[in-house]
Amino acid sequence: MRVLIADEQQKIRFALRLLLEREPELSVVGEAEDVESLMAQIEISHPDMVLIDWELPNTNGENALHSMREVYPNMAVIVLSGRPEAKKAALAAGANTFISKGDPPERLLVEVTNFNRGCR
Repeated sequence: MRVLIADEQQKIRFALRLLLEREPELSVVGEAEDVESLMAQIEISHPDMVLIDWELPNTNGENALHSMREVYPNMAVIVLSGRPEAKKAALAAGANTFISKGDPPERLLVEVTNFNRGCR
């Protein structure tokens, strides 16, 4: 599965890349720090899944999801946020699932591998 990571913080992107690249069936195909670079990376890399921070700069999560869904309606989207209360809005906006940044890393791996195995 080809995964694109979108988060404003380079340290978060690096940690997510390290976590995901341990899994042989996952490949991180790009990173983005804002919505503009996210949309450009989607065009370039055609990921199967995007991990997106709900608080990306220059937009809100709802607008970012709407933009992605217009172009790639079937792409899996996992929203990440340090604000657990954002879950309801993220799911209502079209995210496939929501992961709090406070959750253990294993939770993210379970969700990503479930998508990869077609369990969602």
